[in-house]
Amino acid sequence: MKTNNMYKQESHLVRFPYALSIKNVLLCGFILMGFQTPVQAQQDSVKYSQPSWYFGVAAGGNINFYRGSTQQLNAELTVPTTFHDGSGVGLFVAPLIEYRPADSRWGVMLQAGYDNRSGKFNEVTTPCNCPADLKTDLSYLTIEPSLRFAPFKSGLYIYAGPRLAINTSKAFTYQLGLNPAISDQLPTAPVTGNFSDIRPNMLSMQVGAGFDIPLTSRSHKTQFMLSPFVSFQPYFGQDPRSIETWNVTTLRIGAALKLGSGHEISKRPKITSVKKTEKTEKTVIAVDPEVTFSVNSPKNIVGQRRVRETFPIRNYVFFELGSTEIPDRYILLKKSEVKDFREDQLEVFTPKELSGRSDRQMVAYYNVLNILGDRMQKYPATTVRLTGASMQGPEDGMEMAQSVKKYLVDVYEIDPARIRTEGRIKPRIPSELNGGTKDLELVRECDRRVTIWSESPELNMEFHSGPDAPLKPIVLNVVQDAPIDSYVVVKVEKGDAAFTSWTLDATDEYGNVQNFGPYTHEIVSIPGKTILVNRSEGDYKLKMTGKTKNGNTVVRETTVHVVLWKAPLREEGMRYSILYEFNKSKSIEMYQKYLTDIVVPKIPINGLVIIHGHCDIIGDSVYNRQLSLDRANDVKRIMENALKATNRDDVRFEVFGFGNDKDSMPFANNHPEGRFYNRTVIIDIIPEK
Repeated sequence: MKTNNMYKQESHLVRFPYALSIKNVLLCGFILMGFQTPVQAQQDSVKYSQPSWYFGVAAGGNINFYRGSTQQLNAELTVPTTFHDGSGVGLFVAPLIEYRPADSRWGVMLQAGYDNRSGKFNEVTTPCNCPADLKTDLSYLTIEPSLRFAPFKSGLYIYAGPRLAINTSKAFTYQLGLNPAISDQLPTAPVTGNFSDIRPNMLSMQVGAGFDIPLTSRSHKTQFMLSPFVSFQPYFGQDPRSIETWNVTTLRIGAALKLGSGHEISKRPKITSVKKTEKTEKTVIAVDPEVTFSVNSPKNIVGQRRVRETFPIRNYVFFELGSTEIPDRYILLKKSEVKDFREDQLEVFTPKELSGRSDRQMVAYYNVLNILGDRMQKYPATTVRLTGASMQGPEDGMEMAQSVKKYLVDVYEIDPARIRTEGRIKPRIPSELNGGTKDLELVRECDRRVTIWSESPELNMEFHSGPDAPLKPIVLNVVQDAPIDSYVVVKVEKGDAAFTSWTLDATDEYGNVQNFGPYTHEIVSIPGKTILVNRSEGDYKLKMTGKTKNGNTVVRETTVHVVLWKAPLREEGMRYSILYEFNKSKSIEMYQKYLTDIVVPKIPINGLVIIHGHCDIIGDSVYNRQLSLDRANDVKRIMENALKATNRDDVRFEVFGFGNDKDSMPFANNHPEGRFYNRTVIIDIIPEK
């Protein structure tokens, strides 16, 4: 029995290196893939096209799996016990030819070379209680044409096709061991020979995937490519013999080294058009792909504007994980300070930690409990419900709600009977949606909150009630620096589809260059002050450089005159904000009535309405940009319909979607309240100049 155990251990050790080899090959493949980014990042300007024809060699390991049975090895040798199943590793090496046009997802491949299917059958025990082993050195000349498909026009590709195998070796080695119960036996010599009834040719199939990693930049005519690959060749058509049931399934792992020759690309761009706009003349140099490049620089850029802003008060108080105490970033007054509190003097009551670019607005929000307490004092008939939500359980949510109630009762002396509390696991309008997987930590942080909701109209925003109703907004009179209509707007139409990224260089009359970007979206707004620095006006040459998705470079240029002018402070505008729920692009019905009945009637004759949508940092930046634009267009649609209903066509609209662009985001994102306020559409109403 010891001998049998010894053979079993040896059989296990024989199989172990195969698994180790697989891991090593896969690890090498991932490391090589990691070299792709630095190699591409070092590319200079494109001088040669991507080759269509590649020539090279592929090499790898065949991991062979034997299934079925064999006993009659040839006419001279039939072993006493049938062998079943087995495995092994063999060498694969083959020259290759590949054709794939640079602008197509499709291509063809041909490999022809040495293909080893050797292996070892599982050990068996013969009637004499002797272990027996059978090894093979099965080898073929393989011819493998394949159809190649790159679904994303990137380095990743899949391929499939037939395999024609021509047998070149059919050798075997049979070894009969010794009976462990009998001592003093002489070892038997191994028996070698060739299998009989081996099929001379086999026709089967293969399917696989690979990844092309450039080893040289596009500035070289001869371009090298390393392509790790893996393929699967099932047992269909892979019965080596015309007798018995032995068949072979193979997993192949390897890499191909390929080279191809590109064609020189002309360095001189083709001038296709000269465009003029109402405000300035621009010379546009266009190169394929067809992308429109334009710049809008207002002649009179407003430096300051007095704005009367109607600012919504979010009806949430957010809590830190593990605590049911109101965070100290909220302004909490002493009972003696209540008599001095005024909504129109909120700057007197500032928080310990301002959380956002618009500090005055965040001061307003962080006084949410004081605003609520002051209004409940003024309107004794009003009531509220406080709903605490916590993933720690309803009891934890109830304690959060009780903390808010205690502040209102102790400091503002609100009758406890006017305040109901409850605890839940999730808010009634949660940020975390079923099936969501991205940024879950931030999303769940947004759901740890106390919601203030009321059916009392004295407390709520016009036309709102229920758990989604913001509190009645406050009015702020502020000086707005660098309003959005003072920005130089650069538009690369269709650029988000054509380019992976693009940059902008601004060169003044004296040769000074400023660099902006990289950008991944069509429209970019740059403050006039940023371009001019300390100048009042100047002429600039703007050069847009885009990197296409297949690695080419597109350059376009235009000239523009930028002027900075500060408007008189008597010019006044109005600002309103519409808040959206997480991942929503349609405003709730009550906001539609608010826009129609409250906001639109205040637009002056021949006024300008600038609508800009924003998102928080949660989620993909490309998706968020489109979501913010959808929100802005939703507001524009409602306002246009309201204007048409009153037969007005004198109002001009400008619509922007900034997504989660950090330079345009109204508030910071380090706390949930900042993220909630960033899910917004801001409406600036500007009178005719």
